[in-house]
Amino acid sequence: MSAPVIGLSTYREQARWGVWDQRADLLPTQYAEAVEATGGVPVLLPAVAQVGAADAVVRRLDGLVIAGGADVDPARYDAEPHPRTAGWRPDRDAWELALLDAAAAAGLPVLGVCRGMQLMAVHAGGSLDQHTPDLVGHEEHSPGGDVFGRVPVRTVPGTFVAGLVGETLEVGCHHHQSVATHPGWVAAARAEDGTLEAMEVPGDRFCVAVQWHPETAADVGLLAGLVRAAASYAVERSAR
Repeated sequence: MSAPVIGLSTYREQARWGVWDQRADLLPTQYAEAVEATGGVPVLLPAVAQVGAADAVVRRLDGLVIAGGADVDPARYDAEPHPRTAGWRPDRDAWELALLDAAAAAGLPVLGVCRGMQLMAVHAGGSLDQHTPDLVGHEEHSPGGDVFGRVPVRTVPGTFVAGLVGETLEVGCHHHQSVATHPGWVAAARAEDGTLEAMEVPGDRFCVAVQWHPETAADVGLLAGLVRAAASYAVERSAR
């Protein structure tokens, strides 16, 4: 059986390498390494504006990761920007929402990471708390700079997430926003301060989202779960 192909959504940023300093489509290497380490083949998915592109891409994938990144445009959930909300990318929002539409229609396994979880909540008609420290009174979820916050998390018994990572774990977080409402999803894990740290769609389809960064951990149970679901999806699709 061939290794399942996992699409990874990407940033589009000004970047420097070698003699070059220009716009680039990029993603931290840890995502691709984690997919490869768990048996998948990673494919980067830069934002595409072409109508029908998301459907064409999803037809060729066995699984999808909506990666971390900048804040979601507050207009997507009918909110005014908080003073700390910044850097949203309308092109990336549109592309990833189109990918989520196509993935839902195809029953494709999906994992959302950090911003990915927030976008998936918005895709379902939900909303975000735009600056979590206003609610919890601390900045442990995102200490600033390139440092990940270490956050204890407790999973909800019986969920996909609990089955993949266990009852409790300490995770690496880098989010100043969080999910406020999530229609159609169930809570799968929370931090000690009550912040929703994971959610999933009920049923048999692997559709899971987490606020933390599983690609940075030695235990990549969530990505392993996605790759297993993607392998099963590929077999089922070939049998149709």
